[in-house]
Order: sequence, then structure tokens, then C-alpha cells
Amino acid sequence: MNYSRLRGRKSAKKGVSFTLMVVGASGTGRTTFVNTLCEKGLLEHRFDDDPDNAHLDPRVEIRAHQIELEDEGQRIGLTIVDTPGFGDAIDNEPAFAEIVNYLEKQYGDIVAEESRIKRNPRFRDNRVHACLYFIMPTGHGLRELDIELMRRLAPRVNIIPVIGKADSLTPLELAETKKLIMEDINHHEIPIYDFPYDIEVDDEETVEENAELRGLLPFAIVGSEDIVEVDGKRIRARVYPWGYIDVDDPRHSDFVALRSALLESHLAELKEITQDFLYENYRTESLSKGVGSVDGVDVVESEELANTSVRIKEQQLKREEEKLRDIELKVQREIAEKRQQLLAKEEALKSLEARLAQSSSNGDVAASP
Repeated sequence: MNYSRLRGRKSAKKGVSFTLMVVGASGTGRTTFVNTLCEKGLLEHRFDDDPDNAHLDPRVEIRAHQIELEDEGQRIGLTIVDTPGFGDAIDNEPAFAEIVNYLEKQYGDIVAEESRIKRNPRFRDNRVHACLYFIMPTGHGLRELDIELMRRLAPRVNIIPVIGKADSLTPLELAETKKLIMEDINHHEIPIYDFPYDIEVDDEETVEENAELRGLLPFAIVGSEDIVEVDGKRIRARVYPWGYIDVDDPRHSDFVALRSALLESHLAELKEITQDFLYENYRTESLSKGVGSVDGVDVVESEELANTSVRIKEQQLKREEEKLRDIELKVQREIAEKRQQLLAKEEALKSLEARLAQSSSNGDVAASP
């Protein structure tokens, strides 16, 4: 029996699971994006029309929604973790803590399950594999709120920055905004998921694909839940008095590239980084020095999270330096090998010239009377 084929059939039948968190202030297009991604109204739009409670400081709510998608024959059990209320308060410190605690609780549940003598066969892994952070389309760089949240979350989840409602910017404004945002991310050393690749290890196709996706960061997103007919074709688009924007057209939006990366090309890698790097870091921290507890949820101090974020960035830089050193050594070896080959050819040429000269001399001697 072909066991690998059997495992493949079981895997296809069972499908894969993936958990995506979406974070961003109200009005950044989170809900529309999720509904566009899932091609159905998974999330309800919020309308704040309660004047009696308008003076109250809103709190972030964390809600998980499950849906099953099918992409090219592959079943995907997708969990969307929404965070309505984030960024709406004057003091967002409680919101930071709430989101970080949620991420760490999922890791803590895994640590506890792994410590059990008898495992629960029905245990559900709810770790978040990627977090889309929606940035306001202001035409500027990051706000302090954006910087602080991404720094807090980076040690616990793969962060992918996106610009929501990107159609509110002109092409020139969008290009400048992307540039300013990436400059801020690099300046503050925020370790986002930037589609890493190794030119020495990865194949040419992977390098080109990841380089192209990295060049799109932060992704400019335009979403729409409306189906309109254009030139006899039904498309998802936003309609304006001057025309329309097709959300699936890469000239109008980075939506298709982002969807493909999340649910196809980079799904497995995002899960691997979550398991092998982010979770293992959390597990090592929690087991080596212990953690505090708030309302039964294991948490690490914000200062420690910031330090961890810096360590992750330092590790990334160290790996890049090691790759550059390896490349330099390889080039030096190749140059040395070429030099040896040239020297050997020169010696062979000199030897041949000497033999020819000797042969010519002997011929002249034999021809003389």
C-alpha cells in the first residue's frame, strides 16, 4: 500500500486549519476585507448610533469566527479573530493588553496540553498564525498607536501591515505612504513578516515571488461586498460617479496577492514560524523564568515584550549577516579556485611552449649539414 498517497488523501479530506487575526481602528476596512476574503457576510458592520453611551470609553472585544473555504481543491478551516473597538478609546493600553493576553493564552493552552500525561484527542489548537494590521490611509507614516501595538504583538504573531481603504489615496499618495510606513517600521525595528527568502537556498521562483510580495508591503487593500456587471462580466467592485475599482484587479488593489499569500503560497510557512519560532520562544520564556497571571491568563510584562521584539530583530539581522558572510566566503572560494585554474593553465601553456621550442631547436640541428 502507498502510505504517502493514503496520508495525502486523508490530509485533503481533513483539510488544513489557519487562524487569522485582523486588528485596526474602526473605519479602516477590516469588516469589508474579511467579508471579501470569505466571499460572504461573515462579520457584521457596526454602526454606533447609541447616544446614551457615546460618552463611555469603548473597550476592545475579541471574537473568533469560523468558516470553511475551498481553494483549488484544498479545504481550509479558516478562523477569523476580529478585534472591534480597538483604537476607538482615548487610552488604548487596556486594548494592547487584551490582544496580547489573547495571543498568549493560546500559547499557554498548548504548553498546558503538552504537559498533560494523557492528551486530549479533541484539543483544538487556536494559535493565531498571522495578524493583519490595518493602517489608516492618512497619506503619512505610522502613528504612535500603530508603532506601539505592532511592537507589542511582534514577539507573539506574524504581523503583516496593510493599508485599508487604499482607494482614498491617489497612486502617488499611495506610493509615498507605503514608503513612509516601511521607513517607520525599519526605523523602529519592528520585526514584521516580510516574506523572507535566501538566494543561496531557495529556488529562483521562490526568491522572485517573495521579493515581489515584499515589494508590495504594506499591502494596499480595497474591498467590496457588492457584485456589479461591467462589460457583461460580474465582478466585485466599488462603484463611483467617475468609474469603478475591481478589487480583484492587481492594478487597483493588492487584495489578490495578499489572499494568495495567506491561503495558498505562504500558509504553511506562517504556521511553521508560529510553531517553531514564536511558540518556542514563548514556551522557553514561560518555563525558564515563569510568568505572571491576570484573571487566570498568563502574561509577560510589556517591557519584556519590547525586549523580546528587539531580540527577534537582532536575530533576524544576525541571520542576514551570516548569510552575507557565507556568500562572501563562497565568492572568495570561487575566485581562489579560478585563480588556481588559471595558474595551472598558464603552467601548462608554458610547458607546451617549451616543448615546442625544444622540438623546433632539434629540427634545426637535424637539418644543418
